[in-house]
Amino acid sequence: MVPADRETQDLIRRRTPPRPILLNTVRAFLVGGAICTIGQFFLGFFRGRGLPLTEASAVTAATMIFLGAVLTGLGVYDRIGRRGGMGAFLPITGFANAIVAPAMEFKREGFVLGVGARMFTVAGPVIVYAVLVSVLVGAFLWLLGAIG
Repeated sequence: MVPADRETQDLIRRRTPPRPILLNTVRAFLVGGAICTIGQFFLGFFRGRGLPLTEASAVTAATMIFLGAVLTGLGVYDRIGRRGGMGAFLPITGFANAIVAPAMEFKREGFVLGVGARMFTVAGPVIVYAVLVSVLVGAFLWLLGAIG
């Protein structure tokens, strides 16, 4: 962006509508809370079917990822995201959306060069960063003798 003089900055500031920060915060809280409530429902459902907590947690995460991907494919999750902002994109369903949305955009180019190549354009750097940080933290804890 080209630096503007003081008059231009003042004009931009006057013409730019104020952001509804409080409303956006409330919407993000409600949408994120609703998504987490649905996840908690699934966790209780799987626990009620006799799964131990660790297995029920894994199945719940997979279920929420699946729901996020399906809702993205149907175009519903984008509408939820427009209303809920970070409340929709912070849970694991938002990660599924970040993987599926670019793939859906390029599906006309075919499964390999379109969907396959574009699927990780947004999520790829996140996955690489998460793996790198986990390896570094694991190595650090190993050096400290905190893990065997």
